[in-house]
Amino acid sequence: MSLESPASASPAHGTEAPSAWLRRWAGLIAPAGTVLDVACGHGRHMRLLAARGHAVTGVDRSAEAIDAVAGLGRAVLADIENGPWPFGGEQFDAVVVTNYLWRPLLPTLLDSVAPGGVLIYETFASGHETVGRPARPDFLLQPGELLRVCDGLRVVAFEDGFCTGPDRFVQRIAAVREALPAPTQPARFPLDATG
Repeated sequence: MSLESPASASPAHGTEAPSAWLRRWAGLIAPAGTVLDVACGHGRHMRLLAARGHAVTGVDRSAEAIDAVAGLGRAVLADIENGPWPFGGEQFDAVVVTNYLWRPLLPTLLDSVAPGGVLIYETFASGHETVGRPARPDFLLQPGELLRVCDGLRVVAFEDGFCTGPDRFVQRIAAVREALPAPTQPARFPLDATG
C-alpha cells in the first residue's frame, strides 16, 4: 500500500476530523457538484461533502472502508495502484486526495477534474521522515512537486511546510481546471473562503 500511517496516528484512516485544508477550499466546489474522494478511508471527507449537498463518490482498496461509506454515496472497492482506474472517462467537479500518494496515478487524477472543477490535494512531504511515518521517499512529495504536477491548472492556493498537532511535513494545493470557453470576466476564487 502506498500510504503508511503516521506513528502518532491511532484512528482508522478516514475517521479523524476533516482536513482543515479541505474545509477551507471546499467553497471552490460547484454547488451540488460531484466529488471523488480518492483513498477515502472511512469517509471523513465524504461525510462533510455529502452534508453540504454534493454527490460523493469514494474509492478505496479496503472493503471495510467501503462498507463504512456505502450509505454516503457511491462507494467503489478498487485497488487503484495495481488494477484499472474504475472511473475511465468520468470527470468530477472536485477530486479530493488527502494522506495518499501514488505518483503513477497523478495524471489520471488531473484528467478526472472536470472543466470548472477543482483538485484539493494534501499529503506528506519531504522532511516528514524526521518526525514519523511515512518515511520512504516514495510516499513523500518533493519541494514544489504539486505545483509541477498541476501545471496547466489555475493554482488558487499552495502550501509546503510544517504543521503541529501532530507534527508533520505537508504539501497541499487547491487548483482549478478553468471552464471552457473562457469566461468574459476573470474567475473569482475567494481567498478568504471558509468552505
